[in-house]
Amino acid sequence: MCKKLSRSNVLEFFANLPPCLLGMEACGSAHYWARKLQAMGHVVKLMAPQFVKPYVKTNKNDEADAEAICEAVTRPNMRFVPIKTDEQQAILSVHRVRQSFVKARTAQANQIRDLLAEFGVVISPGIARIARHVPQLIEQPELPDSFQILLQRLYAHLKELDQQVDELEAMITHWHRESDLSRKLAEVPGIGPITATALVASVSDAKSFKNGRQLAAWLGLVPRQHSSGGKSVLLGISKRGDTYLRTTLIHGARAVIRCAQDKPATGLLRRLLERRNKNIAAVAVANKNARIVWALLTHSDQRFRAGYALASA
Repeated sequence: MCKKLSRSNVLEFFANLPPCLLGMEACGSAHYWARKLQAMGHVVKLMAPQFVKPYVKTNKNDEADAEAICEAVTRPNMRFVPIKTDEQQAILSVHRVRQSFVKARTAQANQIRDLLAEFGVVISPGIARIARHVPQLIEQPELPDSFQILLQRLYAHLKELDQQVDELEAMITHWHRESDLSRKLAEVPGIGPITATALVASVSDAKSFKNGRQLAAWLGLVPRQHSSGGKSVLLGISKRGDTYLRTTLIHGARAVIRCAQDKPATGLLRRLLERRNKNIAAVAVANKNARIVWALLTHSDQRFRAGYALASA
């Protein structure tokens, strides 16, 4: 039976149904509807759209999509998306808005630098250099009055964006201090409050991954494969999953490598830097940190210990 529902009638329709299995694509507002339907006693499972698409038999339409979802949700090997709570979605919203402000701040700084270059004033890259030089340039008599007014307006906008980023980072830091899991992840070298809170909010149930390797693959930190006939061919990293999480982990790994240059590196990092360039080493360290994160999230009684190794049999 195919029945089309309007948004206002969805909850009423499912409230009159006995508890059953419901499959949904993990798209916009899917976590909200999953929480509402779970509260009614239904079993809700979310699936990534790319895993549902192969089950669409004909041209794409609402009925074909619904049929594909019903087929995909019953597959024994289907991978499901854990449902996020209100708190997790709230802190992820803060991360997304902060990221947009950072991009806008960078764009505004580049615009100021490009406009000044048209008047023969060259400022080296870096927002701190703009904050140091622009206030002095606003009063330069060589610049036209109209451009000085424009420059003052652009610089005020840049400072406002910078303030917004600082305030959102303060919100993330406050949430980090209130979360035991986030503070535990921040003990890992290369993971700070930004990365820790994003991981805790995004990986709502680490036990949905079989091992740390699956979590690293979900983050896109493992090589792509193009293997056939028993011959393994590994390519560059897959770059799948959440770009924001992968970026923060790799940036944290670069910080670890930079700090290791001031003192003799040991263990895995030393061996990596001896035979690979820094970018490859950064991805390897990020992959290792992702596996450590899985172990810490799945074992609530464990804390990070540097140099930890399993006892030999």
